[in-house]
Amino acid sequence: MFIEKITPRFSETDVLGHINNTVLPVWFEAARAPIFRFFTPDLNPNEWKLIIAKVEVNFVGELFYGHDVEVKTVVEHVGSSSFVIRQEAYQQDNLCALGKTVLVRYDFKAKTKKALSSEEKSALNEHLVTDQK
Repeated sequence: MFIEKITPRFSETDVLGHINNTVLPVWFEAARAPIFRFFTPDLNPNEWKLIIAKVEVNFVGELFYGHDVEVKTVVEHVGSSSFVIRQEAYQQDNLCALGKTVLVRYDFKAKTKKALSSEEKSALNEHLVTDQK
């Protein structure tokens, strides 16, 4: 499991005083950086090896400015060329959002998916959690 602390910015707050719902996918992406490093250790965009096939966010509680958010990231499933990341956002020990992202190993030159290598699968499997929420 990877854990990242996010400090909400005032600009991410909407007129109702909540963190805007468009912010969570951005926070979740930032918290996926440790997993991105399995594929591109220096995060060089010219050497990128992943694309997003699906993103979903379920909002289960309110998020507010003024309190840090903890994003927990795990691998939920590893396939032959894709994998699923599950992320949870907590504020003041309350689960506020649950996200899932499907990432695909991709060959940008050939414009096609590519099988995950045994090293990539091994790195992902070290963070595999099988209990689903």
